[in-house]
Amino acid sequence: MDKSERLQQTRLSQLVNTFGLPRLIIAGFLLFLFIVAPIAGADLPTQITNVFNRFSWNAVLVLAMVPMVHSGCGLNFGIPLGILAGLLGATLSIEMGFTGALSFVMAILISTPFALLFGGGYGLLLNRIKGGEMMVATYVGFSSVSFMCIMWLMIPYKNPSIVMAYTGVGLRNVFSLENFYANVLSDFLKIDLNPIGINLVIPTGSLLFFALLAFGMWAFLHTKTGTAMTAVGSNPTFAKAAGINVDRIRMLSVILSTWLGAVGILIYQQGFGFVQLYTAPFYMAMPAVAAILIGGASVNKASVGNVIVGTILFQGLVTMTPTVMNALIHIDISEVVRIIVSNGMIVYALTRKTEGGK
Repeated sequence: MDKSERLQQTRLSQLVNTFGLPRLIIAGFLLFLFIVAPIAGADLPTQITNVFNRFSWNAVLVLAMVPMVHSGCGLNFGIPLGILAGLLGATLSIEMGFTGALSFVMAILISTPFALLFGGGYGLLLNRIKGGEMMVATYVGFSSVSFMCIMWLMIPYKNPSIVMAYTGVGLRNVFSLENFYANVLSDFLKIDLNPIGINLVIPTGSLLFFALLAFGMWAFLHTKTGTAMTAVGSNPTFAKAAGINVDRIRMLSVILSTWLGAVGILIYQQGFGFVQLYTAPFYMAMPAVAAILIGGASVNKASVGNVIVGTILFQGLVTMTPTVMNALIHIDISEVVRIIVSNGMIVYALTRKTEGGK
């Protein structure tokens, strides 16, 4: 074996060690789907648009995992608390009569105090059960969603756009955002190539908004407080000896994660075009957790890069697999395939946590 071959093998080995063999396999399979899609008869630009859209809708919910991982609180299976704060902000913004982009801004502003309140209570709970955060968080998410199923019927909303039409009491299960903040970010500075015959649309505004939040998270983690958060997650005993208030830092991470969950669901809604209430948030933590683990994170280490890579891989496979399967066998089994692929990746990702995300 000559020197150049050894050098190539060394570089390949470094790539596998850095990126991780499982992620290389998933990325290779996703690339294969993109190649096969036009051969199978699927419109490739349309599928690329779908991947861009799903990435922009879900990336902030995945980003919400980062603060709690850094502080040692583990993966945030209680993200439905943040989602409920966002849903309260959305419904109250509409109830107050705000429309257009202003309704989106007001939804964020209104959801913020709820996120602070929910996150604070959630943080107090997690500080009392150190070591079992992820198990408790799962049931916190489930129970809070169930509780809000009652509250959506009891809170006296009056806006006819969102209340049940036949009784006027309680909120609908699903209602449209067409006259409110639907696509308010997706349409901002969007790149639309349809006029030149290419079915490709890039939701620039949503991507820029995520980039802003991701940069903010990266910058925060490099501040004194962010460094303290990382120290608490790495070695709480050493952090306490260094004079860091461990419980306060952990609570801050939980509040920040809850707020990002609230903003994340609002971004998801504006792209999706609808608000879904009642049991809809039940399992929204699972795809976010799976995405960041597939991206290379572990239960005690995560970065913005893990968020980006994981969201692209997870949402890319969930989007492309059923499309290519339908095009190849000409039978509409897209929902079945999507459930199999998404849940299969969730199972795979959760088994990676014991191996440092490799």
